[in-house]
Amino acid sequence: MHTISRLALVMSFVSVLPLTASAGEVEVLHWWTSGGEKRSAETLQKLVEEKGHVWKDFAVAGGGGEAAMTVLKTRAVSGNPPAAAQIKGPNIQEWGQLGLLADLTPVAQEGKWDELLPEELAHVVKYDGHYVAVPLNVHRVNWLWINPEVFKKAGAAVPTTLDELFAAADKIKAAGFIPFAHGGQPWQDGTVFENFVLSILGPQEYHKAFVELDQSALSGPKMVEAFATLRKLRSYIDPDAAGRDWNVATGLLINGKAGMQIMGDWAKSEWTAANKIAGKDYQCVPFPGTQGSFAYNMDSLVMFKLSNEANRQAQDDLARTMMEPKFQEFFNQNKGSIPVRQDLSMDNFDSCAQQSMADFKQAASDGGLQPSLSHDMAASSYVQGAVFDVVTNFFNSPDMSPEKAAKQLAAAVQAVQ
Repeated sequence: MHTISRLALVMSFVSVLPLTASAGEVEVLHWWTSGGEKRSAETLQKLVEEKGHVWKDFAVAGGGGEAAMTVLKTRAVSGNPPAAAQIKGPNIQEWGQLGLLADLTPVAQEGKWDELLPEELAHVVKYDGHYVAVPLNVHRVNWLWINPEVFKKAGAAVPTTLDELFAAADKIKAAGFIPFAHGGQPWQDGTVFENFVLSILGPQEYHKAFVELDQSALSGPKMVEAFATLRKLRSYIDPDAAGRDWNVATGLLINGKAGMQIMGDWAKSEWTAANKIAGKDYQCVPFPGTQGSFAYNMDSLVMFKLSNEANRQAQDDLARTMMEPKFQEFFNQNKGSIPVRQDLSMDNFDSCAQQSMADFKQAASDGGLQPSLSHDMAASSYVQGAVFDVVTNFFNSPDMSPEKAAKQLAAAVQAVQ
């Protein structure tokens, strides 16, 4: 490269650096790898780079994040953690106990996070009273996604109860479509199951089962009914579901091959990426029987202790950026979620997001707001793994009775407490 070209390159780089700090590097471990999610991550990268820092992307594919956590544990144990990693819920407390997390309190106080965040969510990203992670968004897990064209061809009605859900599934199946687009992976089986639990047990009993880990709630007659309903759903998915990624399942809905999908609102990011319009090309309705409840999943980036001062500065700038209105709005519009900040206008969001924010605020005021077990919000990773094992084993074992599955669920959870 010519000297003049090199000089021009250096000058152009220097021009974007903040005058008050030297450039640092932030390495970010995440699993936002599907279409809409990837665009969201790239937005964050762009905003960090605009502040003059270097973004080192560390994306590990896998919708549930299991592969990413395996990689993170290896890095952390060897004393070389990334600057930030996508960690959620009670798992943040487990990492905090290891003494590896950075204290974001000064950044949080400067940004008035305690005033911007709902109390139920703020405590999730704190350890020992200090912010150690930045919340990005709120996802709703108890959504049912509908292709209205398929419903029209099948003569099916949008369901509001579980009986109506299966009545619609019968019509869709008879019309030659897949009733439920599903991916046979443990976390997806768990997502479907927890929606049935929330619908059949209600928010308070759901909380007893999956947060308090109450043995009678885990093995009682309503949990048996939830397993029986999950078994019923099994006959409405296609034979190729095993191992399918969630976004591929969403693709079946987008392409008119399936009528419904039980999935959190990250599924909307695929519709958005396909230039589809909420309320017209697709519909979102609360999962039947869970109207008034809101099972939440919150993405957050946990910050690890760093020794390099420039990198620490970059890490703080990353934390500030994620709470800025500009990022909160764009990120959530692409990811399908709603802003974690409660002071933002929803005018620029689609109808699904507007309904989600309204339902979130309502549920937060009357006990309907509940943490998702399948998405790392309700209990430890050990409890979640135990539940996944029982649910997936039952889902793929036609001869197992729902009563036996409920007993196994209670025993498996008790064993890992």
